[in-house]
Amino acid sequence: MRPTDTPPSTADLISDPYGTYARLRESGPVHRFEGPDGKPAWLVTRYDDVRAALADPRLSLDRSNALPGNYGGFSLPPALDANLLNMDPPDHTRLRRLVVKAFTPGRVEKLRGPVRSFADELLDAVEPAGRADLLASFAGPLPVVVICHLLGVPRTDQVDFRAWTDAMITPDRTRPHLMKEAVASLMAFFTALIETKRAEPGDDLLSDLIAVQEAGDALSRDELTSLAFLIVFAGYENVTHLIGNTVLALLDRPELLRTVRKDPDGLAALVEEVSRWDGPTPLAIRRFPVEDMEIGGVTVLAGETVLLSLASANRDPARFPDPDRFDLGRDRSGNLALGHGIHYCLGAALGRMETETALAALLERFENLELDVPRDELTWRPAIRARGLKSLPVRWSSDGRTGF
Repeated sequence: MRPTDTPPSTADLISDPYGTYARLRESGPVHRFEGPDGKPAWLVTRYDDVRAALADPRLSLDRSNALPGNYGGFSLPPALDANLLNMDPPDHTRLRRLVVKAFTPGRVEKLRGPVRSFADELLDAVEPAGRADLLASFAGPLPVVVICHLLGVPRTDQVDFRAWTDAMITPDRTRPHLMKEAVASLMAFFTALIETKRAEPGDDLLSDLIAVQEAGDALSRDELTSLAFLIVFAGYENVTHLIGNTVLALLDRPELLRTVRKDPDGLAALVEEVSRWDGPTPLAIRRFPVEDMEIGGVTVLAGETVLLSLASANRDPARFPDPDRFDLGRDRSGNLALGHGIHYCLGAALGRMETETALAALLERFENLELDVPRDELTWRPAIRARGLKSLPVRWSSDGRTGF
């Protein structure tokens, strides 16, 4: 079966993502459309199909399984390509088994104190002004500082590190060479940093990754470089926009904001509901069938590009009743915001902790936090792979400390 409905447009998915996904789910589970790279792709929208596809071994993450000329996505130098987002078993199994030994709950909990300190430092810097773009001055810098601390990046290198990261994550389309230069700079930086950590290990994740091995197996230099790059790529933008989207959800709901202030233990439920309701990652990483297969009754040929909509699945009324309602008390089991199956996000616990800690610092600091522009002036980034605001201007008064 091949569907004949009118294909969705990327413009509709940007301007009205949840309304568009609702219409798509209603008309069918799988839709042919032009992907963000300008190439044809299949878009899967219903919860059961997305969840099953996330764990289906016939859907490969390895770009070598794409039909020639049918995929034009972001490509990396070979030294950065040996990462978990471009691997299938058994390579993926081996690499994840080694990495998970260094990415433990104990390490995440150990980071809680430093994350709070970094958040407080950023808020100290902006508090006297009484207003700020929360993305540029807080939600954006915080994940970069945390990643640098996690990987053992020296403070003296962090200004350059953030400049390279910004150029890579939010490229200037008028100057595409800047992104390539940023990728090359990051690769050279990580290559040198890995050699430094080999000679002088520190109390950081990169040193642990260098040391970890099992049955004589260890991570190669390219694998270490790729993993460091992946931590930056996945840990920066997603956390930035999860913080921003959560703050906006609270500012839109003054009663909920008052409730959360009275019960800071509710921050975990708040972050989880935002990740379901308006998470920063609308689409899972692209996949390519290794054989002809059916998804939702639609025949997808080997090598065609498949995009799984996490945003649509998490608003599917077949799984989450009244899905457009923001509800901290709902049953969120099965939330697909961070994936499912063997590719479930390895840094999920860190991202949650970082976001919760950032929100606690912000809400404790400013009782009267509010938008500094009319609500309808906020704009979203023009992308279907990421859900985040371009900016989030807020204001507060100097006597607005709460202490929760």
